[in-house]
Amino acid sequence: MKQFLTAIIILSILGCQKDPEGYSISGKIKNVENGKMVYLSELDSNNQPVKIDSVVIKDEKFNLDLPAITQSNLSFLNIEGLNGNVIFISENEQVNFEIFKDSLPTSQVSGGKENKVFYSYLDHLKNLNRRVMKIRADLRQTITTTKDSSTIAKLQKEEETLRNDDMTFKKKIVKENPDTFVSVLVLTDMINMGATTSEVKALYETLTEGLKQTPLAITLKENLDKRNTVEIGSKAPEFSAPNPEGEVIALKDSMGKITLIDFWAAWCKPCRIENPNLVRIYNKYHEQGFNIIGVSLDREGQKDKWIQAIKDDKLTWNHVSNLQFWQEPIALLYGVRAIPAAFIIDENGVIVATNLRGDALEAKVKELLEK
Repeated sequence: MKQFLTAIIILSILGCQKDPEGYSISGKIKNVENGKMVYLSELDSNNQPVKIDSVVIKDEKFNLDLPAITQSNLSFLNIEGLNGNVIFISENEQVNFEIFKDSLPTSQVSGGKENKVFYSYLDHLKNLNRRVMKIRADLRQTITTTKDSSTIAKLQKEEETLRNDDMTFKKKIVKENPDTFVSVLVLTDMINMGATTSEVKALYETLTEGLKQTPLAITLKENLDKRNTVEIGSKAPEFSAPNPEGEVIALKDSMGKITLIDFWAAWCKPCRIENPNLVRIYNKYHEQGFNIIGVSLDREGQKDKWIQAIKDDKLTWNHVSNLQFWQEPIALLYGVRAIPAAFIIDENGVIVATNLRGDALEAKVKELLEK
């Protein structure tokens, strides 16, 4: 799964001090010799980190005074000679750091409102990921050993519940913090995790006008506008691409009464875990008019892994890919930023549901076929 924040290790939340004329960063870092540099970076207009200032470490400490900012931004500290960074939100407050030389991501950060909300959110993500990984480990164990269908269904339901609770938590943060940069990060995560365009757009409109002008918010808006073309009720964009044998297959060639467009990859563990469920539903409803076309985001030069995964997982439906990883043209056309991702279309090519898995997917397929 591709996620904007989930690779960040959660940091502790401490107190804050108000600085009405700007902001400053200060910190302690043990066992680093005098003269080493601390570099401060923040996201630029292209949403890439760019260095904006630096300060020298002296007696295992550093301090940097900065001018007042008009809008908070995602910022990073890098230490000369050390790998990784410490992430925080710039704001017109004193921001304090206790940096751990051998584990930068676990360093402790404290600041004002922005950083308090930010690290509360990261703490939520850490707990969510821990619980999801446990469920998926249990699911893999069950699939490879007992293959007990009731246990598999129970575990899939548990993950679905966690995902729903996660979305509720994300919405609450944005509603309660429409003026914080953290809300833009949360909305970006919601898009990546399969939230509908309409619900993210509604939350985006609650943000302050200044926040909407930040580069990340502008990118978010552009992605939302693009996703309008693949919203429920829209006609699914037509596409074609090579299958494993090199034959060009189009969406229209794979359509049934109900069709699932499944974005996946051989390297995507959640996708591979979901594949047995897709196989089961396909075998159960294919003769009634249910089709699937798989769109792979595998890498160039790894066609053999794509083909082997199709064989190993017994995926007997049509498959296509340009083997361009996250630059897969079909994924870009559909605004896919995380996998697995799924679009269900009716016999007229209209999108009727998105990103359903497990029992929810089967229930929807059954409902649509019975209409």
